[in-house]
Amino acid sequence: MLGLPLVLCSTDPLTGFYRDGRCLVGAEDEGMHGVCTELDDRFLNYTAIQGNQLRQAIPAFGFPGLRAGDRWCVCAWRWREAFEAGVAPPVVLASTHHQVLRVIKLRDLIAHAVDPPASGLDDGFFGF
Repeated sequence: MLGLPLVLCSTDPLTGFYRDGRCLVGAEDEGMHGVCTELDDRFLNYTAIQGNQLRQAIPAFGFPGLRAGDRWCVCAWRWREAFEAGVAPPVVLASTHHQVLRVIKLRDLIAHAVDPPASGLDDGFFGF
């Protein structure tokens, strides 16, 4: 995100589109699961209402179900939708993929960052 190597988001629970703990975005990830978040109850409730029951375990897929406090790679579109609804979860910038800037404004991510940059970066810094 900030021009540095992507830091792991979570290995417990194991997250990422590629289930490698990182919020990598590739061509086959149409949902752009590149936003590393620290889940909270407001977001989990919101996404459940949208039909994505993240709290529910799905053992057949090795999915343990999530709870507030877990770090998880979230779809950029869902994060932006939650942001617009006022329920976006906190973001870990160091673990968030730069491709999400195609969908989300950098200033919105920074405003929700648990690890804000040391200096005042704005959208112009990255040319977005």
